[in-house]
Amino acid sequence: MTTASLVQEAPYRFRIERTGDMRVPGVVFASRELLDAADRAIGQVADVAVLPGIVEASYAMPDVHWGYGFAIGGVAATDPREGGVVSPGGVGFDISCGVRLLAADIDAAALAPVLRDVMDGLDPAIPRGMGRGAVWDLPGRSALTGILTDGSRYAVERGHGDERDLLRCEDAGAVADADPGRVSERAVERGARQVGSLGSGNHFLEVQRVADVYDASAAEAFGIRRDQICVMIHCGSRGLGHQICTDHVRAMERAMPGYGIEVPDRQLACAPVESPEGRAYLGAMAAAANYGRANRQLLAQAAREVFRRAAGARLDLVYDVSHNLAKMEDHLVGGRARRLCVHRKGATRALPPGHPDLPPDLRDAGQSVLIPGTMGTASYVLAGVPGAPAFASTCHGAGRAQSRHQAARGVDGKHLRTAMERDGIAVRASSWRGLAEEHPGAYKEVSAVVEAAEGAGLCRKIARLVPVGVVKG
Repeated sequence: MTTASLVQEAPYRFRIERTGDMRVPGVVFASRELLDAADRAIGQVADVAVLPGIVEASYAMPDVHWGYGFAIGGVAATDPREGGVVSPGGVGFDISCGVRLLAADIDAAALAPVLRDVMDGLDPAIPRGMGRGAVWDLPGRSALTGILTDGSRYAVERGHGDERDLLRCEDAGAVADADPGRVSERAVERGARQVGSLGSGNHFLEVQRVADVYDASAAEAFGIRRDQICVMIHCGSRGLGHQICTDHVRAMERAMPGYGIEVPDRQLACAPVESPEGRAYLGAMAAAANYGRANRQLLAQAAREVFRRAAGARLDLVYDVSHNLAKMEDHLVGGRARRLCVHRKGATRALPPGHPDLPPDLRDAGQSVLIPGTMGTASYVLAGVPGAPAFASTCHGAGRAQSRHQAARGVDGKHLRTAMERDGIAVRASSWRGLAEEHPGAYKEVSAVVEAAEGAGLCRKIARLVPVGVVKG
C-alpha cells in the first residue's frame, strides 16, 4: 500500500501529494474528526492514483472507509484515449447498490394509528436476508435477460410500476450497453431467484418522516414536505452483482501482464477500457446495474401495495440513484472536454441544476441525492450544485466506523430493538445479529458527513428525514 500523508488545503479538503508511482495527487473531502475513522482507507486513495490513465486526482468522499482495493467513498476517472483502465474494485461487489426514495400522500399524524399495521404488512412483503426469496418468481431465463437488458423499464412494462417511476430514476431506469452474454452462468444462478429482495448487511427499507426542510423550492420540486411520510429503500444487485465482480477481477488479474500494467494491490485489478476485458466487464456491470434498478422497482411496488392496503396511502417516486457504478461521462478537465470512465464506489453522482441528463421537472433544482444514515439517527436528501469538484460526485451514506464483527461485539440485537422501539422506531428484523451489526454507533455521524460534503462544495442540503419504522435483513 502506498504511504500517504495529508495536507489540509481548505476546511473540508485534504491533499495527498504525489509520491512513488502516483500519477495524480489524492484529494479527501472531510473534516479532521471524520478522518480519524478513515484509517487504512487513505492509503487506498493513494493506491488508486497509480492506475493508468487516471486524470485530475484520486478522490475520497467524507464517508470514506476501507474497502476492496478502492476505498469505499472513492471516485476516480480515467481517460480511455490515454490508456485509461476500468477496475471492478472501483465499483465494488454490490454493483448498482443504491437508494430509492418514495413520498407518501399522508403525514406522520395520519400514519401513526396504522403504523403497526403497515410494519406488520411490510415484514412478510419484503424478502430479505442471505437466503432465497423474492417479490418476483421469474417465469424463465428470457425474463431475467429482459431485466439485465432493460432494468426498471422491463418491470414497469409488466405492471410493476408506472412511467413516472422511469422519469425519476437515474438513466431512466436502465443503463445502456448492457451485455447479458458477459454474465456467467454462476451469476445467473445466483440472481435468478433474488429479483425483488432486500439482502442483508446495511440494506434496509425504512419508513421515515420529513423532519426538516432546508430548501423549500427544491423540496417542492422533489415532491417532499415537512412531516410527510417517506419510504427509503437501500439495496443492490444481490448475488448476481457479487459474482460478476468476482468473475471479472479474476479475468483482469490474468490479463494485466499482457498490457504491462502493475498495481500496488491485486484488488486493483484492471484492464484498458477499450480492451476485450474492459468491454466485457462494462457490459456485465451494466447488466447488473439494470438488475439492481429492477430490484428496487419491485421492492417499491411491494411497499406501495402494503401502504395502499394498510393506510390507504399512495407512494410516488422521488428519485432512484446508484452509488456503486462506473459510467462513461463527459467532463471538463483543464478546460478541455473529455470522455471519461468515472468510477464511483460508495459515492453518488450529483448532477447540477440545468444538466441535460436530469428530468425536466428537476432541471432547475438539480439532481436528488439520497443519503441514508443509520437506523436510529437520520437520512438526508441533498442536491447537486454548479461547479462541484470530483466529477459531480458526493457521499453515499454515513460510512462505517466499525467492522461488522466489531459492531456486533457487546451489542444485543433484541435489546437494541427494545431501545429503538422505546424511542418510537418500529423494528422488523430477520436476524438479531444482523441488527446488532448495524447499530448506530457502528457508523460515522451522518450529520457530520453531510456538513463536510456541503462545506466542500459537493452538494447542498434539501431535507432531513428521521426513521419511524425499520425493516432489516
